[in-house]
Amino acid sequence: MDQEIASPINRALFHQKAPAHIRIMKAKRNANGTITAITHPNTTAEMALQYCDIIITTASAVEANESWERLKIHTVPLVWYMRKVTEDLQKMRDQFEGENEGIVIPAQVRWLANPHTIGERRQNGEIAASSAVFVIKRSRVALSLVKTGIKEVGVWYRVETYMNEGPDSRCELCCGWGHIKNKCGSKPK
Repeated sequence: MDQEIASPINRALFHQKAPAHIRIMKAKRNANGTITAITHPNTTAEMALQYCDIIITTASAVEANESWERLKIHTVPLVWYMRKVTEDLQKMRDQFEGENEGIVIPAQVRWLANPHTIGERRQNGEIAASSAVFVIKRSRVALSLVKTGIKEVGVWYRVETYMNEGPDSRCELCCGWGHIKNKCGSKPK
């Protein structure tokens, strides 16, 4: 899939402070394992070549047929991660990867709800924990986490597959639109 290769390259370019127009729009791996990429229309070959090492190194590190799974972690203590939203979520990501063997989280962990709302509810004493969503490489590892949970700061937390619901969601049970099977009121067809 295009984004499985293009997204890590673009993330690496961003971290190297490459101008916003120097990005990969599409990238594919052929049967021989060769990766081809199409750059943003405003990117010249000379511009892209300035970041050749970053692009090649990152593209080479992406595994063939790599799959990413979205997971949701429950009861994340806000006292640990709600001081500075971005930096503290990076700390959560680092701890996940450091304490759980084989876990690679290629994207930033994010709160399931609006961080501002979570912060207000925490200050009002309404909640002490919340849920967060993260993406993990390899379906096999994701399935293992759903069964066993994830360890963070020596504590095990429950994890489940994250299913995004929206108007374009299609239910696997009734084949209807606008909801997912966990919230389906119909009997399976």
